[in-house]
Amino acid sequence: MTALPNPAAATLVPLDDVDPALVEDLLDRAFEPERRQRTAYKIRGEHSDALGALSFAAIGPDDRLAGTIQCWPVALTPPGARAVPLIMVGPVAVLPEHQGAGYGQALMLASLGALSPEAPLPLMMIGDPEYYGRFFGFSAEYTGGWTVPGPCDPARLLCRALRAELLPREGMLGPWRS
Repeated sequence: MTALPNPAAATLVPLDDVDPALVEDLLDRAFEPERRQRTAYKIRGEHSDALGALSFAAIGPDDRLAGTIQCWPVALTPPGARAVPLIMVGPVAVLPEHQGAGYGQALMLASLGALSPEAPLPLMMIGDPEYYGRFFGFSAEYTGGWTVPGPCDPARLLCRALRAELLPREGMLGPWRS
């Protein structure tokens, strides 16, 4: 992994402390309202709640919402086997006028730092492999046999785990159902 540039001096707060309407507005501006049709939304499911302890908001110097990160409980279900719990990272969203200022990096570091070191679940995301690999250790090396409920460039289906080689090589990603 490459060292991160120094992220912007952002005030990070739990996402649960932010008005959900402001979060939805930010996501619409960052990804367009059609974002709800994307594969990532299908993976996490309609009735899933974000993991509050891993989801954050970045407040800019103007005291307005500048970015957010959400993490979700999902599962990888191998053929004929039990589901393996994972954490889906994303969306990582930063308002267009604040992109490049380090908010996304600060949000990723906050989420990764909030993971339990005693029992870290594997992480997965759909994202830029060069960026998320270089700065945060995500890779598509073990996800080639994973399937998703919609279109996805296999090179962008990424995971990060202490022992990624132990994850199932095949399976369908979807919402976690306890």
